[in-house]
Amino acid sequence: MMAESGQRPVYTCSEWEIDLARRELRAQGEVVPLGGRAFEILAELVRAEGDLVTKNDLAERVWRGVFVEESALRVHIAAIRRAFGADRDMLATDVGRGYRLLGSWQIRQTDAPLQSSASQQLRSTNIPNASFDLIGRATAIAHLWELLSAYRVVTLVGPGGIGKTALALEAARTAPPGFAADRLLVELASLPDPKLVCSAVASVLGIKLEGEDISPEAVARAIGVRQLLLILDNCEHVVDAVAQLADAIVSRSPGTTIVATSREALRIDGEHVYRVPPLDVPPESRLGYGGASAYTAVELFMTRARALGSNFAPDEENLGAVASICRRLDGIPLAIEFAAARAVMLSPAKIAVLLDDRFKFLTTGRRTALPRQQTLRATLDWSYDLLPEMEARILRQLGVFAGEFSLEAAIVVAGEGIGELTGRLAGLVAKSLVLADIGGDHPQYRLLDTTRAYALDKLRACGELDGAARRLARYYCGFLARAEADSEAKPQAEWLKLYGRHIDSVRSSLDWAFSSEGDAQIGVALTAAAIPLWVQLSLLAECRERTELALAHLDESAANARQLRMQLSAARAWSLMYGIGRAREAGPAWVETLGLAEQLGDNDYLLRSLWGLCIDQFNNGEFRKALGLARRFADVVAGSGNSVDQVMAERLLATTMHYLGDQRLAHRHIDRALARLSDLTAKPQVIRFRFDPRASAHYFQARILWLLGFADQALSVVDRNVEEGRTNGHALTFCSVLGQGACPVAFLAGDLVLAERYCTMLIEHTERHPIRLWSVWARAFRGMVMARGGDLEAGLSLLRKALGLAGEARFLPRFLLLVGELAACLGEAGEISQGLATVDEALARCEARDERWYVAELLRIKGELLLHAGAHFSAAAAEQAFDKASEMARGQGALFWELRTAISLAQLRISQSRPADARDILEPVYGKFTEGFEIADLRRARTMMAQLAPQ
Repeated sequence: MMAESGQRPVYTCSEWEIDLARRELRAQGEVVPLGGRAFEILAELVRAEGDLVTKNDLAERVWRGVFVEESALRVHIAAIRRAFGADRDMLATDVGRGYRLLGSWQIRQTDAPLQSSASQQLRSTNIPNASFDLIGRATAIAHLWELLSAYRVVTLVGPGGIGKTALALEAARTAPPGFAADRLLVELASLPDPKLVCSAVASVLGIKLEGEDISPEAVARAIGVRQLLLILDNCEHVVDAVAQLADAIVSRSPGTTIVATSREALRIDGEHVYRVPPLDVPPESRLGYGGASAYTAVELFMTRARALGSNFAPDEENLGAVASICRRLDGIPLAIEFAAARAVMLSPAKIAVLLDDRFKFLTTGRRTALPRQQTLRATLDWSYDLLPEMEARILRQLGVFAGEFSLEAAIVVAGEGIGELTGRLAGLVAKSLVLADIGGDHPQYRLLDTTRAYALDKLRACGELDGAARRLARYYCGFLARAEADSEAKPQAEWLKLYGRHIDSVRSSLDWAFSSEGDAQIGVALTAAAIPLWVQLSLLAECRERTELALAHLDESAANARQLRMQLSAARAWSLMYGIGRAREAGPAWVETLGLAEQLGDNDYLLRSLWGLCIDQFNNGEFRKALGLARRFADVVAGSGNSVDQVMAERLLATTMHYLGDQRLAHRHIDRALARLSDLTAKPQVIRFRFDPRASAHYFQARILWLLGFADQALSVVDRNVEEGRTNGHALTFCSVLGQGACPVAFLAGDLVLAERYCTMLIEHTERHPIRLWSVWARAFRGMVMARGGDLEAGLSLLRKALGLAGEARFLPRFLLLVGELAACLGEAGEISQGLATVDEALARCEARDERWYVAELLRIKGELLLHAGAHFSAAAAEQAFDKASEMARGQGALFWELRTAISLAQLRISQSRPADARDILEPVYGKFTEGFEIADLRRARTMMAQLAPQ
């Protein structure tokens, strides 16, 4: 090929030269290595002749319209400064603006041959053609080329199967425009001896060197100034030899850039380590087809499965299973490909189940792959067999951790001194077998799920599992001993970050403790210590199951047996209260807790049990008994000086009076609770009472304000309460914020859009946190909103179905509104008999329980049902129901129920051609309101009065 020639500028300053034609930076005539992108930045700066070049100008000129973050620019600026060495201050920064190149630079013209584009295309390469599309790596390839323009050595590091080789090869195939260099691959996986590294590289490069011992320096000299991208693949087993060779090449061969793939870094000067990320995996929440398919791990599974002939339907069930597979395989491409290969014969759901035995199951790799990449076990065997014995032992021990762990925990489990363990753990991190998160005050480590399963297999095979599991369980007994006290001192988010991340390891420790090989008494102690975890994470069903198992194994002869039984019984009682089907068992559990607290003189658990028994009486409809318990609670805390306990006493009394129907007294108690809350400086405790006292006081405040007729205030409290509950982070508290306050108040206001919004929030929340009773309530509420919004048939069907699932829970106070609305909807649907039966059953239940708060509305609904045409029609009976409702509402101070009843009675008078009487009924009630005039019922009353006004 012919070479072009012409005058080209060279900038000189003292010993430095910048040759724009050859794209070289030279010091005293010697080429100083500099990446391509970094050289382009340097060229822009030298052309500016000392003037400032802004960051934006550099980004636009060098990256040519491609968006680039400022951090990328800083990487290349740092590379230029390294190249200038002792003269690094020649590149000056104008903080916040840009850069300038200092010095007296002169320009001289020189003849400089340039290679034609045709000659560039004939560069040598042995990179194999791609046999499949590389999925999900476009961003990684672009980032790799950014690094290659700034650094001479880039090492791709990551665990086996992450796709280091595939990424390096695809990058070599897709070099950016203008890249002119040979691209050569040296495969090192099959080398049995590190001494053969130099010979293998020389052979690929076509270098003939004499002598048996070919040195790194000899290879580097032979490469000389050759423009070369050299890929050294699979370096981990010969890493020291590769490091020596790479260091020599970088020092002596200015035109060579190296990409190494390894499970650990080379650790040489000038190396940049790029930890290859896994593919993106979907979160736990359901995303549907479009959402799940957007994740690259799912895309890879689906693509590979279809290519092999699988034809499963991409429906929600299958995509959910694929998403689960990808999460459990940590987004590692090779493992996902193994799993996808099984989709020819098995459904995704079956594959997900079989992953528990993944090393037997995931064995179908490509026939053309290296032997260590043909099964999942072989992939990990390759890394494990390269470990020194001490590191291999520690890796096995770490297999007992089911999630993140601290250095402290690792030391306890491995049984090593801190110095020995720290160094060995750092080695495992460097080899990509342990992941490290060193941000924050508490560095955390973890094993990928597949690595953990492998380590656990090895631990079991070596007979070391029992010792490691025992040490881990005892460690968590001590670690969690501080959890409850810390719940008062630390914000919720900080507490969860410290303790919540250990839930999976605690679970695995409990599973071991109660197994035939474990130690049940350690399990009992750990269960008691772990109670704050289940409380803060609102894991009701798990708490119940774990505490019942611990109680069944409790050694009554132990010195602390009564203390443990009290703690476990309280946690079991709490979890039973919010479950479906076993709530009746909560009362006896609380009674047992109360008795033990009294025997032990434990005031803390005395208050917990009184609180729990009071709530249990609410749920059982024993409101007079609940009032007695609330008053006893108040007596216990009266002289304690504990403001949080006093808040809870006022809150219990307010709740009791609200349900008994005395809204005025309820309002006084809730105001006292809120006044005490405003004086609190400490964070209210969630652990003792299972709720955030602040949020729970506010949602009952909203209910009480609403019934008293202060609609605007109630809606304002709801709005703040929802934000408060969301920020709080306690799952069960947020359920009550939405279900006890936000949803009912929005519905009663007639704002069905807002009610549906809050309902959706509650449904999504209960999907993330499996609190089944609130999930059932939320779906029943949605049916009620749908029915009132015009879709009567579908809404009524959903409401009936959800209330059926609730069973006995449908008569809990929070369900009463739904039952009343069910009766009303049945009337709208023409099922008058069923509607009347429903409302009469609810009224009888309320009468037996002294539950008065909703009786006025139930009587009004009954009156409306009696006005429907048909066999049950009776205007007299309806009027009697309305009169009783009005009387009860007035006696309770429930102005809102009084308004609703007045509207119904006025409508009856209109139908009887008595408009003046109708107006006389409405006007006095309407006149009692001082706010909330835009809620639906007040607008309706206003419209009716306008129509009834004398003409």
